[in-house]
Amino acid sequence: MAGTTPGTPGTPRVLRAMNDRAALDLLLEHGPLSRTRIGKLTGLSKPTASQLLARLEAAGLVVATGTSEGRPGPSAQLYAVNARAAHVAGLDVTARRIVAAVADVTGRTVGEYELRTPGRRADSVVRQVTDALDGAVKEAGLARADVHRVVIGTPGAFDPGTGRLRYASHLPGWHATTLLDELAAALPMPVEYENDVNLVAVAEQRLGAARGHEDFVLLWNEEGLGAALVINGRLHRGFTGGAGEVGFLPVPGTPLVRQVVKANAGGFQELAGAQAVPRLATSLGIDTPHQPYAEVAAGLLARAAAAYEQDPALTELLRQYAQRLATGLASVTAVLDPGLIVLSGELVASGGELLRSLIQSELAELAASRPRLVLGGISRHPVLRGALERALADTRDEVFDTSR
Repeated sequence: MAGTTPGTPGTPRVLRAMNDRAALDLLLEHGPLSRTRIGKLTGLSKPTASQLLARLEAAGLVVATGTSEGRPGPSAQLYAVNARAAHVAGLDVTARRIVAAVADVTGRTVGEYELRTPGRRADSVVRQVTDALDGAVKEAGLARADVHRVVIGTPGAFDPGTGRLRYASHLPGWHATTLLDELAAALPMPVEYENDVNLVAVAEQRLGAARGHEDFVLLWNEEGLGAALVINGRLHRGFTGGAGEVGFLPVPGTPLVRQVVKANAGGFQELAGAQAVPRLATSLGIDTPHQPYAEVAAGLLARAAAAYEQDPALTELLRQYAQRLATGLASVTAVLDPGLIVLSGELVASGGELLRSLIQSELAELAASRPRLVLGGISRHPVLRGALERALADTRDEVFDTSR
């Protein structure tokens, strides 16, 4: 009958589930709370708040954690989300290593493991993914079956039609059409895949510099240049998942790159990617090795920021590199007109606030609008943190649903 089936809006069961979820979200945000405080924050009466907590405690979703102290009157029982109600895992995959982590349902990382993957072969990817996951699970004191969901972050994007990884030819072993099926067969929990830069944007929006922003662009600048586009609070992936692959963007100052997917490079990557920094330094008379590109580039930019306006060559290096980054960002700004651009990745972090301010000044000259530029706020394993946050969001929706 209409209005009486579980899940029908407006029924007591659904209203209770909504109150339950609101209370759980408040406990996640604020930490341990008393029954009285939960009642005030949710607008529920004391009896209703007591029933809610009893219901959540019986379901294993909250636990009593102690009593309030330091206030007049009797101590109040405090409640917190039961951290062991669910666990999730995230993996950050690059050409040289896989970093895996496990988090409890509160978001606290309880296990982490790094697996080096030199000379990875196509037939070893599934084994190395499971080895990395098992290493983090073991560190957390859990079993693989205790993990509710896994999110794996990789460069590029998996084509929804073929299942093949695109835009990441430098990631050996990940391009077989059967890979996703093989991983699904090897892992007992739901597994999701997301572009690594998109996951950085998830982390920045949930916990970092873009918190509270529904629209922003994130520029990732490490071994490769990439971007994430967040519009109305949602990641924009494009038709093939390639939205944000700004390394392929044709820009002034570099020759046109043909067959960009096969070359795994494009104009913006050639102009302002990691490999461009040592070349620029050499042209300015700075003696430097050229490889490994990312490490050398980060070191040069850190030196340039420290010696700014003291060493003419290093000063010019930082200024010219800021102009190169602003050149690509001007094209992005012309199309998307973002109010906020988050600069993330090791190269930008090495140049720091000084590099950010120089890019901001250059962009003001090159773009019709003037978005605000900020440095990313997630400094440690931002791809991994984004994978965990993505997995947590979906898992909480399932585990915290008391309407079923």
